[in-house]
Amino acid sequence: MLTLPTVLTHAEARSGLADLCQALRASTGDEVVADAGKLERFDSSALAVLLACRREALMLNRSFAVRRCPPKLRRLAGLYGVESLLGWVD
Repeated sequence: MLTLPTVLTHAEARSGLADLCQALRASTGDEVVADAGKLERFDSSALAVLLACRREALMLNRSFAVRRCPPKLRRLAGLYGVESLLGWVD
């Protein structure tokens, strides 16, 4: 399981993505789940990070899902038209 940080804005996106992708590559199993339950402060960069993690998971032939997503982030995903790309697990 990947755990998103408390803050994931443009300023943290590059380092956050590097950390998450490293954890993703080190994980085992056919499914990658990103836990967004700790996210408190974020912007649309969080979506970019999640989509990049999804792309990495798919390249490794794994499925990808997001759980405990803050409602605001889910609304942003809908606004940007990417909600269907992120498998939501409540």
